Amino acid sequence: MFTIITGSQFGDEGKGKIVDLMSKDYDLVVRFQGGNNAGHTVKVGDDVYKLHLIPSGFLLDSRVLIGPGTVVDPGVLLEEVDMLSAGGIDLPPEKMGIDAKTSIIMPYHIELDVLRESKRTEKIGTTGRGIGFAYIDKVARDEVRMADLTSSERLMKRLSELAASKEAAIRDLGGDPGIVMDEGLIEKYVQLGERMAPYITDVSYEVNKALDDGKNVLAEGAQGTHLDVIHGTQKFVTSSCTIAGSACANIGVGPTRVDSVLGIVKAYITRVGEGPMPTELFDDLGKQIQEAGGEIGTTTGRSRRCGWFDLPLLKKAIYLNGYTSIALTKLDVLLDLEPIKVCVAYDLNGKVLDYPPEDTADLAACKPVYQELPGWDDDLTGVQSFDDLPPAAKDYVLYLEDKMGVPVEFISVGPARDQTFRK
Repeated sequence: MFTIITGSQFGDEGKGKIVDLMSKDYDLVVRFQGGNNAGHTVKVGDDVYKLHLIPSGFLLDSRVLIGPGTVVDPGVLLEEVDMLSAGGIDLPPEKMGIDAKTSIIMPYHIELDVLRESKRTEKIGTTGRGIGFAYIDKVARDEVRMADLTSSERLMKRLSELAASKEAAIRDLGGDPGIVMDEGLIEKYVQLGERMAPYITDVSYEVNKALDDGKNVLAEGAQGTHLDVIHGTQKFVTSSCTIAGSACANIGVGPTRVDSVLGIVKAYITRVGEGPMPTELFDDLGKQIQEAGGEIGTTTGRSRRCGWFDLPLLKKAIYLNGYTSIALTKLDVLLDLEPIKVCVAYDLNGKVLDYPPEDTADLAACKPVYQELPGWDDDLTGVQSFDDLPPAAKDYVLYLEDKMGVPVEFISVGPARDQTFRK
């Protein structure tokens, strides 16, 4: 069985928790795009794990893989390995693999990212981790790959081919071009490569062979649908394709092998950084949701903007991903809100739309058209089943399910593993 999981909004929907919950039923868990600009949090008992690259299935018996469609800062990856090891969770090469073709984020990518954002008059809100420039190099065939780190001679040869253009680009942006061929940084990457060498594998082969052998594979996406580099709210997007079809292309497995696609949906909506969000709340209500939901970015540390549930955006996410089921997270956060509002359409200059306009500027000009639903004052964090939810919370779930046209499979009422149940 091959299952793909993606975020349905602007990221931070709770994918890490759901992947952790599901991974007990999967032999392989594969990260298929993005880099350490993403973040996921897994809470088990009193232990909280905040990670950026390692897939969320690391706690159980699944083998975790990082596919060739990702971009990886090897220093960050090994910091995560060491952090888990210090907590008693070892990830030897038998437990984790990284594809030889994975693009490496180099120090000059980070320098270019920071310099370029500083020059923008209209900020994108980049995390400054070099993700976009690493993807630029992938497309331009100027990348450094994981396999290039396996020997100093190979790495030096590759860098000597790229140095002139990278130095010129940094110089043009007012930075120090010396970072490109800095001997200390190169030696650091050689040492990182030596540590990573035993983990190198062919992810596409592993996944296809596992499926041939009747094993279960879970593909884990990063960020969210509306941050997709093609279909998202340009230009306020990430640098990779975040939708379900990207899993097939970036892992290297045919679409006919996909059995199910699960969308992770927050019971409201949040966004980090710049870009339009029609239902954003700028008042005390938005702050209440932000505080109740602990809406601080795992990667950026920035407060997340909060708003009411946006059905038009979710309808687009359903079309883009082809979801077969939904996991609804953070339902508990909507406690003591009366009424609860759901955006069912937009008003764009007097025209009512039930689907997002294609142009980002038009989306920014949209005013939400709301439908109001009753709220509840019962604490949901101890609820263990759908039947035990208060009537208004049940009605909210059923209302969203009806409007989405996709069944809700999971409901989450808190951050711990045991605070998620099947509907």
